Amino acid sequence: MTEPIVDSSENVFSDLGYAPEEAAILQMRADLMADLRKFIKKQKLTQVKAAEILGVSQSRVSDLIRGKWEKFSLEMLIILATKAGMQVTLKTAA
Repeated sequence: MTEPIVDSSENVFSDLGYAPEEAAILQMRADLMADLRKFIKKQKLTQVKAAEILGVSQSRVSDLIRGKWEKFSLEMLIILATKAGMQVTLKTAA
């Protein structure tokens, strides 16, 4: 028997059954972490150099690169993104 195909809600966390408010925060955290990893890769930064730019330890950069999302609050990710020169905006549904 095959599983039915279900259209995505555009938020994997909603699709996994998280409450809407929690799914929104988890999605924002995931997006910011991905953007920060892209920034580090695009700039060809070492973890040490990235740590200097972001004002954190090298081990925190390692956690970021390894996707350890549970170690980063949304607020911390916004701070890191701002230090990386990104403009963080909140997108709301109409």
